[in-house]
Amino acid sequence: MSAPPPHIDTLPTELGEALRHFERAQSSKASLSDIILGGQDGLVNVLGVILGVAAASGDQRLVIAAGLAAAFAESISMGAVAYTSTLADRDHYLSQIEREKREIHDMPEVERAEIEVIFRRWGFEGELLDRSVEQIMKDERAWVEVMMNNELKLSPIESSRAIRSAFIVGLSAIVGSLIPLLPFFFYPIGPSILISISITALTLFGAGVYKAKTMVGDPGKSGLEMAAIGTISALAGYLIGALFSVPATP
Repeated sequence: MSAPPPHIDTLPTELGEALRHFERAQSSKASLSDIILGGQDGLVNVLGVILGVAAASGDQRLVIAAGLAAAFAESISMGAVAYTSTLADRDHYLSQIEREKREIHDMPEVERAEIEVIFRRWGFEGELLDRSVEQIMKDERAWVEVMMNNELKLSPIESSRAIRSAFIVGLSAIVGSLIPLLPFFFYPIGPSILISISITALTLFGAGVYKAKTMVGDPGKSGLEMAAIGTISALAGYLIGALFSVPATP
């Protein structure tokens, strides 16, 4: 009976650590993206809704009712979208795995050359390069994973990730939705509008700065871009609501 193929932990130290680091980075990036996606969507959409209703009706109870309805509908919708899109990404990933396996069997020398190019880009040279390539070629699973991650820029997607992604996006959407709505519970409608726009812009600015520092980009520019999205949404929602405003009764 042949020995089982080597796992990632049996690969040369430098290679194994490089692959583990890539997997951790991809998982962290996906979670942060889910939080930003849900939170930003909840903030911007609910802000536009409540300001539109506020401008159209001037009724604080109606603003709160519309805001809560939009918050929960948005949360459920975004969670469902995250779930189905993650499953679609997983199906695409699995189809690409099968394609890579066929290429490994049909043209191994071409795939070996591609592995060498990838490892050279990582700084592998000489004996370490040769040893790493030979070790990878003994383990079809590791070989395929390296090609998927570095040639196709695709990372593994477990079926459980769809549920986790839906939960994170949905929860983030709820939290984000409540931020612009909170002032209307404590202040009159006029001050609430100004406070809501301000705290939404500040929250989006902070999220943009954090995203840039965690991933890549200029923190100030990223923060201003996200804050501008909230401000433009607020103005659009308010102006549309004002067009349909109910005349005050004498």
